[in-house]
Amino acid sequence: MTVEEFFDQVITVRMREDRSSLDIIDQTLLPGTIKRINLNTKEEIWEAIKKLRVRGAPAIGAAAAYGIALLASGIAGDQYDAFYSRFKELKDYLASSRPTAVNLFWALNRMEAAVTANKERDVTAIKELLFEEADKIREEDIQISRGIGEIGFGLLKELKKEGREIGILTHCNAGALATSKYGTCLAPIHLGQERGYNFHVFSDETRPLLQGARLTCWELQKSGVDVTLICDNMAASAMKQGKIDAVVVGCDRMAANGDGANKIGTSAVAVLA
Repeated sequence: MTVEEFFDQVITVRMREDRSSLDIIDQTLLPGTIKRINLNTKEEIWEAIKKLRVRGAPAIGAAAAYGIALLASGIAGDQYDAFYSRFKELKDYLASSRPTAVNLFWALNRMEAAVTANKERDVTAIKELLFEEADKIREEDIQISRGIGEIGFGLLKELKKEGREIGILTHCNAGALATSKYGTCLAPIHLGQERGYNFHVFSDETRPLLQGARLTCWELQKSGVDVTLICDNMAASAMKQGKIDAVVVGCDRMAANGDGANKIGTSAVAVLA
């Protein structure tokens, strides 16, 4: 399977063409089972975010945007004030699913801003605008991820050496499964694979939920990347043996000064590096 074929197969979050439901990959079942599920009710969308069926900051944002658009489309009546009041209730409910997910609130606030900015329009038009805004959020995420991939690949390709594979250590999962496409920290690896670079990824299992073992390894293997699963406390040994040329990790949140916060275990990897 080529990288592009993998991306076409693994679309983390999408709205069904008839806009009847939100369609996601249930990531709690990976890697053993690849199953898409349809989310129709506010309870189903809330539970999917809460239980990490959809996960990764960008993917959560896209799911929230499509989710609130779907729920808003079912609000009865054509009076703006009543529509907006119910919209706010649904937004607050979805926001309660995962209080630490910044992209969840960012996406929901952006969708609310689309409602208030168009309050002079009829409710039917606002409902259509919400689906369009959700599409924009997803497309922007794809472009951002591609941009991150190009920047990261520009750094990793400098490591290329004749007859020697480039060893890369990862922690957690920040690939296509965590975004709308490409991923963040895994995007440079996907682009390198696409362009014939010889990357060998050593994927930390990433306790306690094993995102590295369950998701990163599965994703890279499916897209044709040479990947080896290691337990978290093998990172130091792999570095000592000279197997690691670079470390790429996810980032749950980036501060204005450039500091990043990520999954437990990331600071230990940073110290070792």
